[in-house]
Amino acid sequence: MVELLYFPFYLGLLILVSPFVGYYMAFVLNAKSLPLEKKLFQFLFSGAPPTQTPKQYLNSLIIFHFLGAVILFLILKFQNLLPMNPLHLPAMNWDLALNTTISFITNTNWQAYSGESQLSSFSQMVGLTPQNFLSAGVGISVLAFVSRTVVSTKSNRFGNFWSDLFRSTFYILLPISFFVSLFLVSQGVIQTFQNPVQSVGMDGVPNILPMGPAASQIAIKQIGTNGGGYFGVNSAHPFENPTPLSNFIQLFSILFLPASCVFLYGKITNSFRHVWVIFFVMFSFLILGFTGAYFSEIHHLGFWEGKEFRFSLTESTLWLSATTAASNGSVNSMFDSYSPLAGGIAIFQMMLGEIIFGGVGTGMYGMFLFLILTVFLSGLMIGRTPEYFGKKIGSYEIKWTLFGILSPTVCILLGSAFTIFLESGYSAKGPHALSQILYAYSSAAGNNGSAFAGFSADTLWGNLSLGISMLVGRFSVIYAVVFVAGSLGGKVTTKSSDGNFKLDSVLFGVLLFSVILIVCGLSFFPVLALGPILEQLLINKGIFF
Repeated sequence: MVELLYFPFYLGLLILVSPFVGYYMAFVLNAKSLPLEKKLFQFLFSGAPPTQTPKQYLNSLIIFHFLGAVILFLILKFQNLLPMNPLHLPAMNWDLALNTTISFITNTNWQAYSGESQLSSFSQMVGLTPQNFLSAGVGISVLAFVSRTVVSTKSNRFGNFWSDLFRSTFYILLPISFFVSLFLVSQGVIQTFQNPVQSVGMDGVPNILPMGPAASQIAIKQIGTNGGGYFGVNSAHPFENPTPLSNFIQLFSILFLPASCVFLYGKITNSFRHVWVIFFVMFSFLILGFTGAYFSEIHHLGFWEGKEFRFSLTESTLWLSATTAASNGSVNSMFDSYSPLAGGIAIFQMMLGEIIFGGVGTGMYGMFLFLILTVFLSGLMIGRTPEYFGKKIGSYEIKWTLFGILSPTVCILLGSAFTIFLESGYSAKGPHALSQILYAYSSAAGNNGSAFAGFSADTLWGNLSLGISMLVGRFSVIYAVVFVAGSLGGKVTTKSSDGNFKLDSVLFGVLLFSVILIVCGLSFFPVLALGPILEQLLINKGIFF
């Protein structure tokens, strides 16, 4: 009975909490002044931070990412020379260090390494954890920028990147993470600088139990939709996720801030009914994904390898659905162990572009591109010039919209094809092997970070090709939404009339849902048919791989 109520309770709490947090985020990001920041801005800008044009905003964003990447790469490459390395771990190889650096600055947190055995406490705490905050803060900042532009009145300056990033990090992500960290510690998640503990297992074999400051990284990995676990098996590890209550809090943390970003957008644009339509379109995809995966698992109860008996089927399957609906790479069971249909649903949710709530900020600004495309197609159908918030949509906006939607798609398809046909070091064959490859490139291009465990990514080809996919998946969408929103922000707002297509209607929600499904279905159905769909049909016939 408790298990049956788990999913409805989770959804109800998400609906209840998200609007209030979203309105708080909007207040923080649009406030004229906040405590503590005056002295910082006086030092950096000799006063209030200047507002920026879209190009200036992007330039600041790129400079910030470049500096962060250099610092993180050096930490990983020379961790053997740095303190807080009780296991005396060696430096990372350059290609793995580069892949990990790209992974964390793009909010992907793809892990081609095992955290407790390849990274020192210094690398985890000083290198990775700050990027968990900052990469999530960038997502919120870009969404705030987009929100301001679409309702501006013919202006070409829409905020300051450094101000948005500071507020997102220190007034939103940091305080929430602090309280979640304390709660996780109360549940038994470790947060210590103690040296590894040596023990003897039941079989008499000596074991080394790695310790470290895990709770602080776990809190922000979930809240910031990062997903990079302190331990290799992530939230399936009892040191990361020891109790059902810690599991629920981590699971709720994956989606509540991305869901809140929908209402952040609504508050800044003053379009409450419109964002409720968007919210329930995302909500519908989440429910359909979970339902499909759950019932597929019920009919394949023999797939136990890689799953935690500590968690129920609902807890495990909801984590699978939530983490691939958001751009969060954490796991509490191994996704490679799920039925082909459940794994295929997880792949498809990432292929949608991580817009079923998606990452913090990134899910909503990714959905913004689909909003523009839906409005454009709707305008063509009724014979009117398409408008979004009274701003006319032209060829410039549509070109950038399609660029942002299709660039990650190209990475997924080409990356998978090259991995199969080139001497990439991955030699498995069959539909499940294709599913593993598809999952990897969908996860990278969607900045998700989770993986089918059977895919060996720590090769030169894997590190470089997946790294490129992460960069394209992150920055192609950011460039697209900033240029589209910036172009709309510079246009005159026309007065609404009875002939305008209503953005807050059920019809618009149905059209938006259909456009997302059709665009992604046409792009990916053939390759999905050769991977998880074919594997499911073969397993139904008793043929296994």
